Amino acid sequence: MRNRVTELRRRRHISQKELADVVGVTRQTINSIETGRYTASLPLAYKISHYFGLSIEEVFDFSEFD
Repeated sequence: MRNRVTELRRRRHISQKELADVVGVTRQTINSIETGRYTASLPLAYKISHYFGLSIEEVFDFSEFD
């Protein structure tokens, strides 16, 4: 699943570790989400989106599920 996590994180000038700490996961989880190797659970996708002040659909691309 494609997403904008890397882009949004870089705009805020925060590291993967900093984002991971805020949403309660490891840096490796954030890295896996950013590279598309891991699909975030709905609660995690919500936490990430909420942190950036965006809806889940603005951060994560669900078009492959249409």
